[in-house]
Amino acid sequence: MSTTTPPLSLEGAIWLSADGEKLGGSARMALLAQLAQSGSITQAAKAVGMSYKGAWDAIDTMNNLAGEPLVERAAGGKGGGGTRLTPRGQQLVHNFQVIEQAHQAFVQQLAQQAQHLTQDYLLLKHLAVKTSARNQFLGTVTEVKRGAVNDEVSLKLASGHALTAIVTHDSALSLGLTPGVKAFALVKSSSIILMPADTPVQLSARNQLRGVVARVQDGAVNTEVIIDLGEGLSVAAIVTSESCQNLAIVVGQPMTALFKASSVIVGVPA
Repeated sequence: MSTTTPPLSLEGAIWLSADGEKLGGSARMALLAQLAQSGSITQAAKAVGMSYKGAWDAIDTMNNLAGEPLVERAAGGKGGGGTRLTPRGQQLVHNFQVIEQAHQAFVQQLAQQAQHLTQDYLLLKHLAVKTSARNQFLGTVTEVKRGAVNDEVSLKLASGHALTAIVTHDSALSLGLTPGVKAFALVKSSSIILMPADTPVQLSARNQLRGVVARVQDGAVNTEVIIDLGEGLSVAAIVTSESCQNLAIVVGQPMTALFKASSVIVGVPA
């Protein structure tokens, strides 16, 4: 699995239409421009990568849609007959080139304003993931410790926080989990254990995220507690209302969110 996503760029193309029918785009206009230079359908078609028949079919279509000839056959003379653009055809090519230059300048301006387009595209893909897990974290795999049955996967979040997950060895292989791969971690809010940040206790839970209580939503049986981890990151926990009262949880209180590595579900963008 590739660990990087190729950069995206903005592109655009112009088509001229007549009564809802496509008159021509850059390829057909290039054919007319080459025809103006060479006076030969054969040479013009070759220059733009068209077949002789395809070039004539395109010209016939453009002539019909324009309502007047854009290309006409020149009468034979000392140098023999040929093909040339009518004044209307010449005007059309000139105006299209002017419009195309303005269009390219516009696209380039948009591209400069969308330098982080690739990152935004990935973000939109991540936001499209639907899951019942309350906590969703996006990060990068930093380490994978292989085991016979289970693998230990370490993730680093954009905020700098680190998470550890335990997944089966087969799952790690099928997901392509290797250092540098983008992955997201899902943790149910019911799997989160809360502990006041200053509690002098050592626990075996691999994941311990310190933050500050941002919101408390009381309920008859359970209470939802949102812990602000900083850098725009937060974690939600569902605890019993009795536990919330016993811990005297209030907004602004330093709090640590604990959860086991086995409680983390790991996924990768499709």
